[in-house]
Amino acid sequence: MEPYCLDVVTLVPQVFDSLRSLGVIGRAFSSRIAELNVYNPRDFTKDTYRKVDDEPYGGGVGMVLKPEPIFAAFDSISIKSRTRTLLMTPQGKPLDQGDLLRWSKEHDQLILLCGQYEGFDERIRTLADEEVSIGDFVLTGGELPAMVIINGVVRLLQGTLGAQESILDESHSEFLLEHPQYTRPAFFRGMEVPEILRSGDHGAIAQWRAEQSKNRTKTRRLDLYSRWLEKESSSQEKKDK
Repeated sequence: MEPYCLDVVTLVPQVFDSLRSLGVIGRAFSSRIAELNVYNPRDFTKDTYRKVDDEPYGGGVGMVLKPEPIFAAFDSISIKSRTRTLLMTPQGKPLDQGDLLRWSKEHDQLILLCGQYEGFDERIRTLADEEVSIGDFVLTGGELPAMVIINGVVRLLQGTLGAQESILDESHSEFLLEHPQYTRPAFFRGMEVPEILRSGDHGAIAQWRAEQSKNRTKTRRLDLYSRWLEKESSSQEKKDK
């Protein structure tokens, strides 16, 4: 089976080295579940100074990434049959768990384009299938968002995690936050593990966890809870038909 391919276009390729030794993510790369390739646009420039940015037309503060080196780096990537190109930008769609799951299942290659400086030439957007943001804030570049996506996608690939079923129970997988978790000791600094979790009644435990998950989501993330209610309502309507 071919490894899942992750290709990153970035001006600071060294920041991605840490991913290759990052716990289960690093092991996924070393065991060829996934592969990571990094392309520096400076390597595709033709001038002595390896210039990748220029002043914006119309004036303004800061420098803008030129299209030529980005397009040249992109063109050098070997494209697979099921590829998706993502542009890291604060203007993009907010990232959620559904995106990570979709990219891990429906594609076998992600190309991630990382911006820098004050932005990028608008024509670079034409390379992307999707524009992605990890939040309503601005960073110095797209590298951290790209690393977040790589981590989130690779951990979902078959073979990365020992217990694949644990993915189904975690926060955001079904619009609900994960229920509280406890381990030994049962009593610690005046705090006690709920008795029901020590009861051995697996049916009651499952029901408790489901209720805790719903309550926690309703309290902390009403937006997610509303999406869960819509999904449940839609499922019930299909059953009634």
